[in-house]
Amino acid sequence: MTRVEVRFLGTSAAIPTPKRAHPSIYFRYVGRAEYVMLFDCGEGTQRQIFKCGENFMRISKIFITHWHADHFAGVLGLVESMSLEKRREPLEIYAPEAEKFVPMILNLGYGIRSFPVRYYDVPFCGSEISVVVDEEEYQILSIPVKHGIPAVSYCFLEKDRLKIDKEKALKLGLPKQSKLYKVLKEKGRIVYKGSEIKLEDVCRVEKGKKIVYSGDTEACRNLVKISKDADLLILDCTYFEELEERNHMNFKQAVEIAKRSGAKRVVLTHISRRYQNESELEKIIEKHRGETEIKLAKDFMKVVIE
Repeated sequence: MTRVEVRFLGTSAAIPTPKRAHPSIYFRYVGRAEYVMLFDCGEGTQRQIFKCGENFMRISKIFITHWHADHFAGVLGLVESMSLEKRREPLEIYAPEAEKFVPMILNLGYGIRSFPVRYYDVPFCGSEISVVVDEEEYQILSIPVKHGIPAVSYCFLEKDRLKIDKEKALKLGLPKQSKLYKVLKEKGRIVYKGSEIKLEDVCRVEKGKKIVYSGDTEACRNLVKISKDADLLILDCTYFEELEERNHMNFKQAVEIAKRSGAKRVVLTHISRRYQNESELEKIIEKHRGETEIKLAKDFMKVVIE
């Protein structure tokens, strides 16, 4: 069984508060191997990692949604700390206009880097879903969103897995434990005791997990497109009343996106500092609770999907 852990390191909007740090999500996927990533890296991210007992040295990839400081200002300090701890493994940074901004950050000051930092541009125009990372067990997808500057949403998509249905296999005469199952998965067919057995005769598909992070955005079609049927949808919900401010979503819009996407669970984050009374926000959310589970993000909150 695979496992996804989503730890909210910072859940504030542009200005932090005593309870909410700048946006960052510590993401751990445990499959045949373990993968640790960051989605956004606001100011103070490394300290938030220390406070919740996670390990910043395990991070292999950072995905920046856009180049507003509350979403990237922690990158320099994190890289410096990694160097001081004698890191050797490469760190990958993905972002719209990465080739423009990452070198500027890395060249600040007189720090000496002990490891390579590789950076990759993420498309930020149009309406196509792009494959940003393609690993054996998962993909990272992105799509442009509407924020007034180049910005994207990201999707972690676990690849579907073929599982042997042991009851079907036993009915066809296969043993309970055998290397034959590995051969069957690799080749799609085997001959056992004179009978041909095909993979589809004994297997079922285990649908991969899907987690989407909106980043900062207005409500838009692209966000619905990438969020379809997500197991977890993390949404910008800067405001809880209908305001004229643009480039972000309010609560009503976030609920509508959640409904249109068909997401199973929704967490609202990027909360404006104007909202100091969390119990009042919880009451607003409770009034709109329906088939989709909606929660208010809090710093250090962990969501687990198995």
